Amino acid sequence: MRTTVLGAGAWGSALAKVLHENGNAVTVWDINAALLDELRQGRSERLLPGVKLPTDWKVEATFDRAIAGSEVIVMAIPSQAFRQVATKLKGHPATLVSVTKGIEFETGITMSSILRDVAPANRVAALSGPSFAREVALGIPTTVVCASESDGTAKTIQGLFHRPEFRIYRSNDVLGVEYGGALKNVIAIAAGIGDGLGYGDNTKAGLVSRALSEMRRLGVACGAQPETFSGLSGLGDLMLTCFSSQSRNRDLGERLGRGETMEAIQASAPKLAEGYPTARSAHRLAQQKQVPTPITNEVYAVLYEGKSPKEAVRELISRAFKAED
Repeated sequence: MRTTVLGAGAWGSALAKVLHENGNAVTVWDINAALLDELRQGRSERLLPGVKLPTDWKVEATFDRAIAGSEVIVMAIPSQAFRQVATKLKGHPATLVSVTKGIEFETGITMSSILRDVAPANRVAALSGPSFAREVALGIPTTVVCASESDGTAKTIQGLFHRPEFRIYRSNDVLGVEYGGALKNVIAIAAGIGDGLGYGDNTKAGLVSRALSEMRRLGVACGAQPETFSGLSGLGDLMLTCFSSQSRNRDLGERLGRGETMEAIQASAPKLAEGYPTARSAHRLAQQKQVPTPITNEVYAVLYEGKSPKEAVRELISRAFKAED
């Protein structure tokens, strides 16, 4: 099948490699010329160190040429630029697949909802789950979920990506899959803050358990199915991102917990983890939906209001007594 991956970052490149290994004609597009030059040479040591990439796929810097004739377009674009790129797909007949985990700040909607907004006639799906890009690119066994309102579309994408080491499940709860994948990044920052403050396993286990309830509450208020948050895109991705040293979101939180300021972190990192913009979007969405999200609120306060991580933890722990939900 003729496929185009928009976004040659670690995740986009890893998924393009999977598609290529499955015998598809793959084109990779990005605005970063240096990154495309690396891909042409069969490597991307900055993003996927130690991974041998194909040299016979097509690497394209011109957007219109990249999507011409494509049957499936995979959107691996950062959430803050997602709508801008998606708008360029208006009128294109391809099936559109979002692999980006985020929430649009202005609207509170997910990435696949943006695709439906700009291309209402297209078939749309979302791919999410516990999956670090480098491990996928190395062929380490990984399991994710493909969600679409159309089971036929989900089956098509499932077959497109499935490999013996990359198992794909299906779901019809697109909102649940996407909100789970986005919100867990915010919680991972909280987990990293705990690590940076020197807290232990008790703290993180309690955080993850309570965070899952918080994610479910907000997701359900947005139309998701509650049981989805116990699956791969919810609990599975939450555990991976909160506990792994590979997590960029957890690393951001750890640096904050150790005393670094957001200004210093931003100055040292050209691109911040997705949990940073998502915390702002999730905080606003929770206020609009009038859903209590105490963990998200404290992460937002640390990231955007300069609140002390220790004070944020203290306020979380000292809240009024309540029954477990």
